[in-house]
Amino acid sequence: MERHIRELEALGVKRPKRTPIFYRVAADLLTGRNAIEVLGEHSSGEVEFVLLSLADGLWVGVGSDHTDRKAEAIGVSLSKQMCAKPVGAKAWRYDEVRAHWERLLLRSHIRRGSERRLYQEGSVATMRSPDELIRLYTGNGALPVGTAMFCGTLAVHGDIVAADRFEMELEDPVLGRKLSHAYDINTLPDEG
Repeated sequence: MERHIRELEALGVKRPKRTPIFYRVAADLLTGRNAIEVLGEHSSGEVEFVLLSLADGLWVGVGSDHTDRKAEAIGVSLSKQMCAKPVGAKAWRYDEVRAHWERLLLRSHIRRGSERRLYQEGSVATMRSPDELIRLYTGNGALPVGTAMFCGTLAVHGDIVAADRFEMELEDPVLGRKLSHAYDINTLPDEG
């Protein structure tokens, strides 16, 4: 977490007032589409595990907190509202992975032109657990039904950069499965 905060500080983003901090975003920013549109060359994806509280229980999926970095230097809450938040179409019941949660791995790759490279990779054990995040957010340990919670990201390999395509996955090596999603980033011209 500290490494990622320092990465953002290098881009001019102020250190959060506290951690964790919960930024709210408009629900209609969630998307399962395979492409998003962004303004200019200033945004990038962040692989995260996503908690989904549904009528039949708590689920975990994979998503990208795609964020406009130029706007983030002005205000993090502002930047969070500027980009779609892609999520994968499939999810696992949290109860299926709770006992071996710390074995799960997050990974992302980016494509720029014809080059594909590893962008992020690491264990979810380096982040706060779902139970702790829910308790810190709600005060009681129950995420309200209908809530999607993006739960933090990993530092990148290299620099935070814009890309043409973002690929992400959550791997469960214990049960031998992965959740994955990818999306193209279509850049709209920034006319000032």
